[in-house]
Amino acid sequence: MEKSEGIEREDGSIEEKQSFKDGSIRGYDSLHRLLSANLKPQIFQEVSRLLLGLNCGSALETIFLPESANALSSKHDFDLQAFSFSADKELLREPRVVRVGLIQNSIALPTTAPFFDQKKAIFEKLGPIIDAAGASGVNILCLQEAWMMPFAFCTREKRWCEFAEPVNGESTQFLQEFARKYNMVIISPILERDVNHGETLWNTAIIIGNHGNIIGKHRKNHIPRVGDFNESTYYMEGNTGHPVFETTYGKIAVNICYGRHHPLNWLAFGLNGTEIVFNPSATVGELSEPMWPIEVIL
Repeated sequence: MEKSEGIEREDGSIEEKQSFKDGSIRGYDSLHRLLSANLKPQIFQEVSRLLLGLNCGSALETIFLPESANALSSKHDFDLQAFSFSADKELLREPRVVRVGLIQNSIALPTTAPFFDQKKAIFEKLGPIIDAAGASGVNILCLQEAWMMPFAFCTREKRWCEFAEPVNGESTQFLQEFARKYNMVIISPILERDVNHGETLWNTAIIIGNHGNIIGKHRKNHIPRVGDFNESTYYMEGNTGHPVFETTYGKIAVNICYGRHHPLNWLAFGLNGTEIVFNPSATVGELSEPMWPIEVIL
């Protein structure tokens, strides 16, 4: 919060107005939390229904997590939430429960720090968060787009390409230990350096199996070019089609960030047999949040 100022109403009274410069919405980190805190429960439930729709005819149920996960959240100061999504029952197969985890994180050091220190600090920051996912019994964990670096793709500064690494690089090795420890599939979106093909750079999601094996990868196939925001400065458009990966917990696909705006992407993954599609992204609320309710309903 930056400052407060008064606004005079028609009746002469003064309404205090607060100005926020921390990226929040009136001090809340999302529109959902702002509405939840300021609307009566029955009104909030109806607003949520209109904005987000329902899950099999009902609102989402909150899941209570183990104390060990909550303790990590308190100690390392990260937010932790869990919800139950239902699916229509099938007639010929028994229902399955798949626990999915999603991580959205900020950087850990200023972008002026040495690159080695920045990456190391991100690893150290994510370790306890992944431990909390493991303690919560997560089966498939998805990290955000290019999680292992500051999201610098809007700057056009080529020096950020130094963060690129091969598929089996240090980010993958870091996550393989967690995959083995927690019997967890991990989706790791990185800036990939293709050392076998002229060091071409790609925006790539690596799928790490629950035994620490690399199942495969998918490369982002739509690059945003909006005004001066042109990510093609950094990486090429993907060449992997619409792959579906067979994991212990089901068939999954990854539609990276901007690809979510293209309906045929979702269609192609579905036609190829996926059961869950992940959309790792590194966007900001004011840019993308107005579109999320529409895309969720579609």
